[in-house]
Parts: sequence; C-alpha cells; structure tokens
Amino acid sequence: MAEVTAAAIKQLREKTGAGMMECKKALVETEGNEDQAVEVLRKRGLASAKKPGGRIAAEGIVGSYIHMGGKVGVLVEINCETDFLARSEEFQQLVKDVAMHVAAAEPRYVSRDEVAAAELDKEREIARAQAKNDPRNASKPEQVIEKIVEGRLNKFYEETVLLDQPFVKDPAKTVAELVDEKVAKTGEKITIRRFTRYKMGEGLEKRSDDFGSEVASLVS
Repeated sequence: MAEVTAAAIKQLREKTGAGMMECKKALVETEGNEDQAVEVLRKRGLASAKKPGGRIAAEGIVGSYIHMGGKVGVLVEINCETDFLARSEEFQQLVKDVAMHVAAAEPRYVSRDEVAAAELDKEREIARAQAKNDPRNASKPEQVIEKIVEGRLNKFYEETVLLDQPFVKDPAKTVAELVDEKVAKTGEKITIRRFTRYKMGEGLEKRSDDFGSEVASLVS
C-alpha cells in the first residue's frame, strides 16, 4: 500500500475542504490516489464538486468574547463567501465559539504558516537536544530521533496554533476540523482570518513589594 504523506493529506484538504482525518482516511482507502479520494469524500458529503479553496471568502463578521469579569477579551474575524451565511445563527455561533476558544486556549497564531521559520528552527533544535539528552534514546538511530522531534513539534503546534488546537468545547476535534464541518455543511469557504486576545495588565510591570512590609513601614 502506498504511503500516505502529510503533504498529500494537506493537498487533498485544500482541494476539497474536508477535514484532515477524513482526507487521511480517504487516501488510505484509495491507496494514495487523490482523484479517487476526492470521489470518496464527495460520496460521503464531505466535499463539493467545486472546491471551496478556489473561491473567495470576503464576507463574514468580527465577533467578540469577554471573560472573567472583563479580565480577558477576544476579537476574531471569520470570513465566508456570502452575507446570507454571515448573518445566519449557525455562523455567528461558530464565531462566538472560536472567540471563546481563543480566550481559553491562548493560541499565538491562526495557522502553521504564521510561525516564523526562525522560531520553528529554535523549537526543532530544542526538541532534538531534549531527545538526544534523554537516556532512553541513547541507542536509537537518527531517524527515530527525527520522529521524536517531529512529534514534539506537533505538540508545539497544538499549544500555539489555533487551527491545530483541540476545540475547548469538544477536544475530540481540532478547531480546523470544527471549521471543516461547517464548510462541508454549508458548501461555502470559511476561514479564520485573524484574532486578537487581550488580558488585563498583560505586559505591564507589576509591583512586587510585600504589602505587609509596606504597611509596617508606614506605622513604624
């Protein structure tokens, strides 16, 4: 059976708009044949004849979420193809859910493409050093070390990249898979364009004085 690569899965996802796991299953089932995999996904109602990736998502809304008595706030922009969908209750709920997720999970990027190459190289270097310094890996060949490194990079993505994170309301799926479900259901291209997360006092210098000592100094 032909090996199903991550690149092939990504390409099929971009072509069909179906979820990553569904694309992988379709490619495994068709032994890596992309055209047959597209047909499988269409039969399952997970891909349309006209791929979402080729269309422009210029409509949408900017949604917000405020949490913890105003201590954390999020703005998120999610785009779709038509104003009709943007005004729908389902789409607006998606925006609210994603904004709430950003507040809870603290992602730093929307997608992997936004991670700077220098930062990724640094994470890879750290992961490789950790793997080689682990006594359990002392006798393992280099290709095994590389697989460990890639696994740790995937963990980095899960922690920092919005689309890779497990969705807070249903950790069995990622945020990307949540969006893919809406794409398959509505037939429109839907994209998370950007977000901003604010945390009260973040980045400000905070006083480190001991309050008890300060009071004592005032009465002495």
